[in-house]
Amino acid sequence: MTEPTGHGPTEGAAPAQLPVDVVLVDDHLMFRTGVRASLDERVRIVGEAETVDEAIALVRSLRPPVVLLDVHLPGGDGGGGAEVARACAELAPDVRFLALSVSDAAEDVVAVIRAGARGYVTKSITGTDLSDAVVRVAGGDAVFSPRLAGFVLDAFGAIGGDVATGDELDKLTAREREVMRLIARGYTYREVASELFISIKTVETHVSAVLRKLQLSSRHELTRWAAQRRLL
Repeated sequence: MTEPTGHGPTEGAAPAQLPVDVVLVDDHLMFRTGVRASLDERVRIVGEAETVDEAIALVRSLRPPVVLLDVHLPGGDGGGGAEVARACAELAPDVRFLALSVSDAAEDVVAVIRAGARGYVTKSITGTDLSDAVVRVAGGDAVFSPRLAGFVLDAFGAIGGDVATGDELDKLTAREREVMRLIARGYTYREVASELFISIKTVETHVSAVLRKLQLSSRHELTRWAAQRRLL
């Protein structure tokens, strides 16, 4: 499945300043070299690290808007990327973590999100889509592929979640509910348009209406709202 892209406006999030400075954390030099070559002009790699300890020190020193973070890393106490995110939690929201891993295992996804990452994409992602994801995360969005978003929603929706009230859902039309569920699962505007056989512009209109009616300010808040109410 195609990884998330940044089509359409991000409601409620300030535009990221371009290029977005990024620290790249991965223990394979060849992969880091490939990422550097694949990212477009919207992203600038300002530092690289290959172990947990190196990553923590570098992120605290540079405080980049986004950290591209592998899940499985040597060093530290064996916690990998999640350990890096936890150790730098005090830097949020100025520093945001986007996991970039070969693994699509539910336990890896949930662990790094619990540690504070704002998104998770796999290494099959294209350079353009990865650049989109970085810009979106820098702007405050949460970015997942649709299938990986399901792991997160299942995990967090089961924790103290409130069941949505009829009054809340009654504010939305049937089509707005469909759009809301897909957006909350991590679908892009383009993917929602394809799924529902409507235009991207119509998707944007529905998303704006959903956020307004539910008094939410961003897609990230919408994902959290839907997960808490076990709507997905």
